Amino acid sequence: MIDGCKLTPINMEKELITMTQKELDKYETIKRLIAEEISVGDAAKQLNRSTRQVKRLRGKVRREGAKGIVHGLRGKVGNRRTDPEIWNKAKKTILAKYPDFGPTFAYEKLIEKEGVKIGEGTVRNLMIAENIWKPKRRKQNQQYRRQRERKECFGEMEQFDGCYHIWFGGFETCLLASIDDATGRIVRAVFTDSESVINVFKFWKGYIEAPGKPVAIYLDKFSTYKINHKNAKDNSEMITQFQRACKELDIALICANSPQAKGRIERLFKTLQDRLVKELRLRGIGDIAVANKFLEVEFIPDFNQRFAVVAKGKNDLHRKPDGAQLANLDAIFSIQSQRKVQNDFTVRFKNQWIQIAKEQIVTVCRKDSVLIEERLDGALAIRLRNKYLNFKILPEKPQKSKQIITAIPAKRIVNCPPANHPWRKQIAAEIAKIAC
Repeated sequence: MIDGCKLTPINMEKELITMTQKELDKYETIKRLIAEEISVGDAAKQLNRSTRQVKRLRGKVRREGAKGIVHGLRGKVGNRRTDPEIWNKAKKTILAKYPDFGPTFAYEKLIEKEGVKIGEGTVRNLMIAENIWKPKRRKQNQQYRRQRERKECFGEMEQFDGCYHIWFGGFETCLLASIDDATGRIVRAVFTDSESVINVFKFWKGYIEAPGKPVAIYLDKFSTYKINHKNAKDNSEMITQFQRACKELDIALICANSPQAKGRIERLFKTLQDRLVKELRLRGIGDIAVANKFLEVEFIPDFNQRFAVVAKGKNDLHRKPDGAQLANLDAIFSIQSQRKVQNDFTVRFKNQWIQIAKEQIVTVCRKDSVLIEERLDGALAIRLRNKYLNFKILPEKPQKSKQIITAIPAKRIVNCPPANHPWRKQIAAEIAKIAC
């Protein structure tokens, strides 16, 4: 059997020649041509060949007979055939170290780590033959979205998201990653315990300190990034801490309506769940700190070298933060809350009582609204009219002072009528009569 065709042996001049049905038909056509039953043009049409090829086949059949139709390399070992020793070595290595790898990834490891010189297609055929890997079938009648064109320049838009997965150690961890839309480069990736505001702030603070501020960030509608309450649609003041920070940094936020809309970051996580998990396992990494160092030093540079593309535009649109923004990065990337100053000049925050100092660079009055900044390192700062206040955290709830009030008896008020009062005149007249 060759190429799915049955081989038919024919006896020609005491020599057994094996031919396919297609070759038999070709031989019969050339025999008719030699017998001048058909013309060269007719034979070319029947064989779907040029007249030059037909003439060449006629000459070979005249010289060699039916053997001239059969390919000369049939039954011989191909020049590009893989050495059986290399085949067996690749097979043993894959079964021992890379049994759950895909063909492409296994091929890369065999070349780079094991020094086995073998073709990618050969590795694929080997893994299929050994039932290690099965090719995936394409879905029929699948509806595809219209593909959005990449941005032109690096830093024009960053796709950002978090992915929970068992990356290492047998426990679930969150991977925060940002991929550039124009080049497909992983700009930054960090393992964290959750996709919380604090972790997202730490991620983007480190991002801005290195390449700079991107023009826009493309993300989903997770509660960390967007308030999804119906009242927030018409109220511009109802924003998240992340929206407030990006507004201060002049970074546009674009919220996708579906995961497919930000497909570049979604495909990245799918690739990382295949490649990154196996790389971490091969190195025996089970700690977040070690995994983050491996990401930064080894994996991300290698990934970008393999898969990143060249942007259409040559400009880097990342913007360095100005002096004021750079000095206030800790304040920008902080959780800010409004509080009222009490009558005793204290502020309550997270079950803590904070005493505002008497001497300040700005006048503090009762019922003033102050802004409390909870920094990424856990420190607190209090701001009033863009001025930072001096304060101290009280060890306990302040007690109200008890004032002892002593009762003082009230003085009796005696009303004496004046001397010219009619009552006094009447009494004086009566006393004069008695005296006479």
